[in-house]
Amino acid sequence: MNSHPLMKKLVLASAIQVALTTSAIAAEDQAEKTVNDTYIEKMQIIGRDQKLSRQSGSETLIDELELEQFKFDDINRILYSVPGVNIREEDGYGLRPNIGFRGATPERSKKINIMEDGVLIGPAPYSAASAYYFPMTAKMTSIEVFKGPSAIKYGPNTVAGSLNMVTRAVPQASEGLIDVSAGSDGYAKAHGYYGNTIGNFGFLIEGVHMRADGFKELDGGGDTGFEKSDVMTKLRYDLAGESFDQVFELKLSYANETSNETYLGLSDEDFAASPNRRYVASQLDNMDWTHKQFQFNHFIASDSLDITTRVYRNEFERAWYKINGFKGGLVNRSLQEILADPDKDETNARFYQILTGQQDSVAEYEKLILGNNDRSYYSQGIQSDLSWRFELGGLQHEFQSGVRFHQDQIERNHTTDSYLMQQANLVTDGNPTQASTTDREKVDAWSVYLQDTISWNALDVTAGVRGEYIDAKYQNRAPDSEEDYLNKTTRIWLPSLSVFYSLSDNAGLLFGVHEGFLPTSPKQDPSIDVESSINYELGGRYNDGNFNFELIGFFNDIGNLKEGCQFSSCGSDDDTEFNGGEVDVIGLELTSGYRFDLSDDIELPVSLSYTYTQSEFKTSFESGFDMWGDVEAGDELPYLPENQLSLNLGLVSNNWDVNMIVRYIDEMIEASGDGVVLSGSVTEALTVVDMSASYDFNEYGLVYVKADNVFDTQEIVSRRPYGARPSKPQQFQVGYQYRF
Repeated sequence: MNSHPLMKKLVLASAIQVALTTSAIAAEDQAEKTVNDTYIEKMQIIGRDQKLSRQSGSETLIDELELEQFKFDDINRILYSVPGVNIREEDGYGLRPNIGFRGATPERSKKINIMEDGVLIGPAPYSAASAYYFPMTAKMTSIEVFKGPSAIKYGPNTVAGSLNMVTRAVPQASEGLIDVSAGSDGYAKAHGYYGNTIGNFGFLIEGVHMRADGFKELDGGGDTGFEKSDVMTKLRYDLAGESFDQVFELKLSYANETSNETYLGLSDEDFAASPNRRYVASQLDNMDWTHKQFQFNHFIASDSLDITTRVYRNEFERAWYKINGFKGGLVNRSLQEILADPDKDETNARFYQILTGQQDSVAEYEKLILGNNDRSYYSQGIQSDLSWRFELGGLQHEFQSGVRFHQDQIERNHTTDSYLMQQANLVTDGNPTQASTTDREKVDAWSVYLQDTISWNALDVTAGVRGEYIDAKYQNRAPDSEEDYLNKTTRIWLPSLSVFYSLSDNAGLLFGVHEGFLPTSPKQDPSIDVESSINYELGGRYNDGNFNFELIGFFNDIGNLKEGCQFSSCGSDDDTEFNGGEVDVIGLELTSGYRFDLSDDIELPVSLSYTYTQSEFKTSFESGFDMWGDVEAGDELPYLPENQLSLNLGLVSNNWDVNMIVRYIDEMIEASGDGVVLSGSVTEALTVVDMSASYDFNEYGLVYVKADNVFDTQEIVSRRPYGARPSKPQQFQVGYQYRF
């Protein structure tokens, strides 16, 4: 059957980018690979072909072909099709995602490892795990998700799993792309790259710029959108020898964003009347950040042994100027309390009228406090990973090991300013800027993992262990601080065991168990315990090259749950962490796909992803954490839908394709127990339909159209930290791609 020309190009690129690197690679396949192909495999961790995957852990790959179907720029929309992923939406564009796996809190994606090209990419993954920076998904050629025992190689967070995003490889020949698009709410994107290899030297230059006016409507007028840019350069040199081959690669990138984003939401009544409204009190809210990245890779390989070494440094600076609340004093009310019930009493009503500009500030406690959360981060290190394939005692072994030395730091220089609401405008009260949080957190961490996959006939047994050695330091740099320093160390070993048994060439069963771990941040009191868990998974998969099916059940036995307060969750500036004791999370993940041949020229690909999850606190306790409150044994975790489903349908012909995705997300509770503002609050179930279509004019390029949220369905996706926030409304987009 003939295939779409664009898909041919993408499949070819994906085949180079996505080649197998694990035990599923046969020795004869290795012999046929070039040094460059093998190197690219190491940048992408998961391999994929038409055969049955013998991976014993839960791994998902979204390749370039799948990413091109809908041309999503929002990582949330991409990951909704991955089973076991739980998300709390925030801004509608995916600027600062909240992603969790298998019941782990999604808040600022702080419980998963976020990687780019196999390297930790969060601003300070150990010191301050909240991911206020997230890479541009428009430049990624594949997305990888690891859960269960497969995540033991990537740390420090091993309770939930890891997310790895792979950037474009330096092409083997002259290759380029121009992609421009425009859409609703002032949306526009310009994306381009060019690369080539001349002799042993290769290069790639890629840039992306995106902007939007925003879909929210600020009272009194004003911009609620964003602009962000990313420029990346790669230089590569291949060096082949008689006994081994080598690749040297340098990656440099620079990114920035300015977004008029806010944490301020709406009352439920105002949301029902106009979900995209924004109160005038948020008129000055703005995020401004820059990110710089350096990464140097060295890859050396022989017939049975290869070593990949990465040296990296990431620098991130951000300043988020935003409304924090009222000055208080004589009368104190949080923004969350006010918007949860503006008509509760005269005090709430008065504060609400000031927030919306209906009344002016008069009393001192009615002044509005705007905070500038000014932070600088760095993350740097060196890591080396080894893979050795050998036979011992009549058994095939694939031994993998790695060591990493990592340093990261966050430095906070938070300040606040006081404003009056005057005639529906924020006016400074003339007082000087006040320092609020001035501190530094820093970590030096050594980590190591050892893993051996032993193959005997139809059985693969993988045993591994991960070690984390963390030295953490906290310094309160405020002039009047009495507690200047806090030093603490963490030493832990985390074992894993998994098994895969092939029932046939097309079917197999898997089982895995591993110990999960989540460190505390440097500033937390030593009385706060690290999060620990024993995680199990059991399932099976089938793949005959045309039809695939995978069903995995998981059980996370969390011995000690740990959560923390940030502005995104509690509206708090202190980043305090809390322990919640024993929690059970149990669930089921299902994926399946099939391609129907409707005619010689038309295919109908269908895929389904479903997740069922339940959670339960095992003990009763009282907590100051705003998402827990007074918990009774049997209460559930917040922001964890019981059912999630994603159905993809397509029609693919020689020069055109049409794709539709239907996504369902169940309701979610916003607080586990009683005694907190959002106790009893629930987000409504949400069904969203996205569509895309394209037509390839061959040498004249490709035209595409897409529609997010076709039926313009909007619900409250969260009431944190201050009031109801909407899902993204209907958005249309038209674009043009030219490849050369």
